[in-house]
Amino acid sequence: MNLARTEKTRSRSAKPQAAQDIVFAWLKKHVVSLPRTDSTFLTEAEVCRATGMSRTPVREAFLRLEADGFLRIVPKKGAFVPAIAEREVEAIMQARALVEDFCLRRAVRLAEFLAPELDRLLEKQEQQQKSPLEFIELDREFHRAIIRSADNPILADFYETLRDRQMRMGLHAIATSQQRVGAVLVEHRAIADGVRSGDADRAAAAMARHLTETLAVLRLPGLNIAGARSLERAV
Repeated sequence: MNLARTEKTRSRSAKPQAAQDIVFAWLKKHVVSLPRTDSTFLTEAEVCRATGMSRTPVREAFLRLEADGFLRIVPKKGAFVPAIAEREVEAIMQARALVEDFCLRRAVRLAEFLAPELDRLLEKQEQQQKSPLEFIELDREFHRAIIRSADNPILADFYETLRDRQMRMGLHAIATSQQRVGAVLVEHRAIADGVRSGDADRAAAAMARHLTETLAVLRLPGLNIAGARSLERAV
């Protein structure tokens, strides 16, 4: 495996907790940028060289990422990053559909405050159409604004774990399809307009269409999108 871009400029004298956070952030970014159809093995030595850190923070970062479902630790060898199966793609998107429908219907009551925030994020997202990582992060902020408006911290935390796991799925689709980038903006605009209208059913329908199309794009080429249509039934 080629870890081309290293961070050896990081200080080896960093405090243990700070070092762990540095390695965790770097490793997570590296893992989510991997094609979801590929399996990869990471050794402690490789990550140490890439980050300029010692083995202890690397091991701690492996443990955190394993807890979040990104990889599996292989004792005395390193960590295995498996390919993402179609079943997991559908499971994550179905969970998102349930959470986002519930939160959006509650958030519509705050349309006066939420709609301007969604407009602001949409404007920023439009400016990042050529930058996949920034575009996806703004996509996450758009949906996060809706989730947080529902004022349910348990669902908000659960949603963050779903989006973390979806990051690796969505990056390649956005990076390789300008058409999808444009479609996301249109779909987000429909959601924002639904919120602005104060009509919960309209907003929820726009969200269901958006998530259905997202799942269709995330599925591997050549497979049907029956699973995508099931999202509409889920909400």
